[in-house]
Amino acid sequence: MFSLPVYPSFDYLTLAGLACGAVLLDAWLGEPRRWHPLVGFGHLVSQLELRLNPSTRQPLRSQSLWGLVSVLLLVLPILFIIVLLMQLSLWLALALHVYCLYFAIGHRSLRQHGLAVYEALQANQFQQAQRATSYMVSRDVEAIEPVSATIESVLENGNDSVFGALFWFFVAGGPGALAYRLVNTLDAMWGYKTPRYFYFGWAAARLDDVLNYVPARLTALTYALLGQTTLAWQSWRTQAPLWDSPNAGPVMSAGAGALNVQLGGRARYHGEWHDRPRLGTHTPPIAGDIPRALQLVRNGMLSWLMVAVLIGTLAYA
Repeated sequence: MFSLPVYPSFDYLTLAGLACGAVLLDAWLGEPRRWHPLVGFGHLVSQLELRLNPSTRQPLRSQSLWGLVSVLLLVLPILFIIVLLMQLSLWLALALHVYCLYFAIGHRSLRQHGLAVYEALQANQFQQAQRATSYMVSRDVEAIEPVSATIESVLENGNDSVFGALFWFFVAGGPGALAYRLVNTLDAMWGYKTPRYFYFGWAAARLDDVLNYVPARLTALTYALLGQTTLAWQSWRTQAPLWDSPNAGPVMSAGAGALNVQLGGRARYHGEWHDRPRLGTHTPPIAGDIPRALQLVRNGMLSWLMVAVLIGTLAYA
């Protein structure tokens, strides 16, 4: 029996069903092309940052406190409104749980971006492939190697846009998935080690690290189980500690090993070359590995849903 409108954790089968509904909605509609909620949220983020992070305060350590205040002001009121609305009726609560996960998940969009690069490469349109890849990564367009950059983005965003959202939905329902996506967005906008954001973006970056710690390792485990397991495990164990991100390291190293390709290496960001550790094996990736990476994420997502339904069925029985 369904217990609470705000959070259906006491009925795991209902929770799994809601997750399946949100994934189907994403597959059907994808991200909204007009009136995307994240566009409005991004505008709000920019306006608040201009007021609480003026150039006269940069790069003072006190900006760390203002950054934390900004995160709380942007996330908590939205969650409060959602939870409050969920108390009004059971059906509204169910709809909001589905919509929050639909809002947080981005599997169809990830697949579309990845296939756009693959199709450009198949048509021998290298510059078009570079431009398509630039929509997925923040590297200098003219220096992008589209195959490896796209696979890296697919693997990493598999965690950020799919598995992380599903994990927090299974932990805390729609509000959990929504909070995860909002914090992830704040980290994407503020989590840079530049004079403007070094202190101000600290809270968003650290909170995103905390929220992604468990999902990232479950994502890496998913890649390992669904790909070449031995190579994935070896890459994860030896290469993940070398990566500068504590969560991207396990995800990308395990994903590279699972696909039996080499990722990482030199990349240019904002005019500067960065020598990143090599991940995976010694096999250079080819264009055909992009659909394989997308399929790895898709198979992982379907596996998570099947496990959730199975757990829900056993718990319901």
